[in-house]
Amino acid sequence: MALAPPGQLVDIGTHRLHLRCAGEGTPAVVFDAALGASSLSWSLVAPRVAAVTRACTYDRAGFGWSEAGPLPRTAARIADELDELLRRAAVPRPCVLVGHSFGGFVMRLLAARHPDAAAALILLEPAHPEEWVQPSEEQRRLIARGVRLCGHGAVAARLGLARAVAALVSAGALGAARALVRLVSRGGLRREDEEILAPIGKLPPDARAVLRRMWTEPRFFEALGSQIASVCESAAQVARAAPEHYGDLPLVVLTSAGAGERRMHADAALAQRSSRGRHIIVHESGHWLPLDAPQAVAEAIANVVQEIRALRSA
Repeated sequence: MALAPPGQLVDIGTHRLHLRCAGEGTPAVVFDAALGASSLSWSLVAPRVAAVTRACTYDRAGFGWSEAGPLPRTAARIADELDELLRRAAVPRPCVLVGHSFGGFVMRLLAARHPDAAAALILLEPAHPEEWVQPSEEQRRLIARGVRLCGHGAVAARLGLARAVAALVSAGALGAARALVRLVSRGGLRREDEEILAPIGKLPPDARAVLRRMWTEPRFFEALGSQIASVCESAAQVARAAPEHYGDLPLVVLTSAGAGERRMHADAALAQRSSRGRHIIVHESGHWLPLDAPQAVAEAIANVVQEIRALRSA
């Protein structure tokens, strides 16, 4: 990506990952984003948290300003890379680990595989391994379709077509942009797919420009395609590693009020797996809580930070 990174590029041995920290204090808060999202999806939350304590966002390999990493992009590999990133960047441990959607897989694995990293877990409508270990036929079709579309995206990026789409969107020529996308994806991309990566309209203007640029990079589509292709293995990794009970580790799960019954039940059950678990219902929000309800997310994080500080003082 030609734009200068706002944070630092940290060499973890196999590739460099982008890390951006702001604010002071402990425990530090570390964020991981949804399946197709990057550090930019925390643009409205991280500054609020940085007013309270150290707040660190990062980009998974292939996303944002981070370099491409080894394949396959399973949640366990990503968690281990994040652990190495935090160590090499000397982010003080333990941290409050915040994961949204697929990022919930990563943070649960980070806490399980590297227990010294976790002071608390805060999960925003997290992915649940039980739903993906043995996928239904419909889920298999969704996975195959996602991988196929990422393959088209990677080809388009190499040919420069993705940049043309981004330029048309920036110019307001949405009809032409959609026509080109349909051509590139061989008709596979539907209108409802346009916000699968993030509801871009809710991001600050400078973040939108960076995000559009990110979506023109082959490494992004290759990494995302691998994450999608590996989602069942990632789910199995969480199912094997995550404890049945988290003891007294603070565990907060946030769910949008409009979530379906299955999601509501699963999120509530997950929160109950800690003696210090809490299930918070967030109103006026969809699945993208970091962008729909950033203040509610930041308040939940700040409350956990203050709770940990109070216990330390005691």
